[in-house]
Amino acid sequence: MDLSPLIAALEASAVANAIRSSLYLFPLIESVHVLGLTLVFGTILIVDLRLLGVASTRRPFSVVAADGLKWTWIAFAVAATTGALMFVTNAGTYYHNAYFRAKMTLLVLSGLNVLVFDRTARQSIVTWDEQPRAPRAGRIAATVSLTLWISVIVLGRWVGFTTGSEPGADEPDVNLEQLEELIPK
Repeated sequence: MDLSPLIAALEASAVANAIRSSLYLFPLIESVHVLGLTLVFGTILIVDLRLLGVASTRRPFSVVAADGLKWTWIAFAVAATTGALMFVTNAGTYYHNAYFRAKMTLLVLSGLNVLVFDRTARQSIVTWDEQPRAPRAGRIAATVSLTLWISVIVLGRWVGFTTGSEPGADEPDVNLEQLEELIPK
């Protein structure tokens, strides 16, 4: 399946052009993306550490999960939306970047890991909910989860360091007077 037309259309969209031509939009979107990802990872970390029996061991797993995972999904929506906005600005370059593809693959694997957990350890939650750690299947899911999410973060940074626009292509007009106003005197 040739995605070239779709990628070209995304990159030529009004949203992509607006972000590329603004001095502030891309850094703002990227900052919100990082904050969203931080909250995603932080809440997942809390749940996974509970599964491993490292943290919050006096609280039932169901309570820890209910408290944390609602924020995970909100933060994931923010991170996915801002990630998509960053993607469209340079879709062709990102799409062909091996680190970007690996990151997307690991995100899918993270979702599959949640499904495996739901089909295994979570099925018997009534028997271990208040135990200090989850059964083996839950601990394995937590370890896999942490490994995948740390890898997603590392690959995301790698994407930022291995992509860039073609020289001179749609670079934003920089108003030096605006920049001088930002510098304290």
